[in-house]
Amino acid sequence: MAVDRHILVSSLIFFFFSYSHLVYGAQFCESGTVYGDSGCGTSSASSKILITGGIVVNAFHQEVADVYVEDGIIVAVKPNIKVGDDVTVIDATGKFVMPGGIDPHTHLAFEFMGTETVDDFFHGQAAALAGGTTTHIDFVIPVNGNLTAGFEAYEKKTENACMDYGFHMAITKWDDEISRETEIMVKEKGINSFKFFMAYKGALMINDELLLDGFKRCKSLGALAMVHAENGDAVVEGQKRMIDLGITGPEGHDLSRPALLEAEATGRAIRLAKFVNTPLYVVHVMSIEAMEEIAKARKSGQRVIGEPVVSGLVLDNSKLWDPDFRIASKYVMSPPIREAGHGKALQAALANGLLQLVGTDHCSFNSTQKAFGIDDFRKIPNGVNGIEERMHLVWDAMVESGQISPSDYVRVTSTECAKIFNIYPRKGAILAGSDADIIILNPNATFEISARLHHSRSDNNVYEGFAGKGKVEVTIAGGRIVWQNEELNVVPGSGKYIKMSPYSYLFSGIDKTDANYLSSLKAPVQRQFNSPI
Repeated sequence: MAVDRHILVSSLIFFFFSYSHLVYGAQFCESGTVYGDSGCGTSSASSKILITGGIVVNAFHQEVADVYVEDGIIVAVKPNIKVGDDVTVIDATGKFVMPGGIDPHTHLAFEFMGTETVDDFFHGQAAALAGGTTTHIDFVIPVNGNLTAGFEAYEKKTENACMDYGFHMAITKWDDEISRETEIMVKEKGINSFKFFMAYKGALMINDELLLDGFKRCKSLGALAMVHAENGDAVVEGQKRMIDLGITGPEGHDLSRPALLEAEATGRAIRLAKFVNTPLYVVHVMSIEAMEEIAKARKSGQRVIGEPVVSGLVLDNSKLWDPDFRIASKYVMSPPIREAGHGKALQAALANGLLQLVGTDHCSFNSTQKAFGIDDFRKIPNGVNGIEERMHLVWDAMVESGQISPSDYVRVTSTECAKIFNIYPRKGAILAGSDADIIILNPNATFEISARLHHSRSDNNVYEGFAGKGKVEVTIAGGRIVWQNEELNVVPGSGKYIKMSPYSYLFSGIDKTDANYLSSLKAPVQRQFNSPI
């Protein structure tokens, strides 16, 4: 595939302006380009890595090339790179060299339903690195609705971060003060997306009037509006119905919030976003019905992003009927994992471009926490794992099966997320000037998933027993080898907060659409009023 001119231009601009200091990091000797040669004057204290002979895969093309990294940045991508003696060399012959995964949807150190997720930022990120994800975007939860207080709380939560991360901001109420704070978040704190909950009535849910206000504010700031799409009022009614029927176990969770409630809220959010004329991002698309609402909107030209999560792609809801509560309860999440057939349909939609990228909604609780709802499914903390498993499961389900190419894999696990949230090509690419967040994936190696082997602090894993082909053998994050030979080497506090600027590509042309709309109104009509004699 030909390289997109815009990608090349933006990459060159990014390299020369954002990382111009690299000219001094890589020494260019008169006898030829020799990277990392301390004899040419380069400091031997810098971190230098050369990956040789691998198949370098970007979202737009792949090639056999070497990749040279210095001081946390990719310096060169080309064949036969020559280096000095003080460079760590990794042979990737026959393997894929790809951008590290970017998970757009996680909940680490998340206080929810009377407890807190077991994975804090250090342990959750360590697990992510073991699975080939090198950046994630978590959700800041406001403190009593206050965005600034929420942001400050999450700054403390991330003090031990061991990989790069960004933030979305959840909106749990709306008034003039919250509206004012959104501007601070965008212009000063590096947040370019706000999530609105259409479910969790009495806790996080906001109504349509406030949703419209929020959408308008997002548009004015160039920030992306995101929605958790379920009809919260109907979910409460469904829960009451199940309890009245004596259905109190985990299966009641599934039965109380059917796919039609997800589809209704998805369609409603899409129509409200169209009314405002602002882009929309629908998180954790779990059903065929919700996916079809997104597909219909995109076909009409509306800017809607659909994010399936790996649990929805590869699992079904049968385990919720397991007679062992410990097993059944670990599959409780919202929207629920659907019955068999939905996952394959979502995979096909991802392959066909109807859905755009894959997240995890990693929100891990242990068995003791899940047991809070042993007598009432409404009290089971909602959430499953996935931050460590995503890259392997998507490769096995989508690439190994022949549904997508390796380049498409990079797009749905990394590049598209980077573009949507305006951090490309710093992230999501193997290009000169990009951050050295790199994985080496062996397509012939196998993986196995179990709670016994994973790096999450949880005692359970919803992918228990899964095995497949395509294994991340090396993870490099920020120029450091953090996963190799089945060993983690992570440093608390080494992760960086990545600010994300507003007005991603999704906003391109929005002003023209608004202008066309105004010119089409043929209003107001100038009328004369002749009073009766």
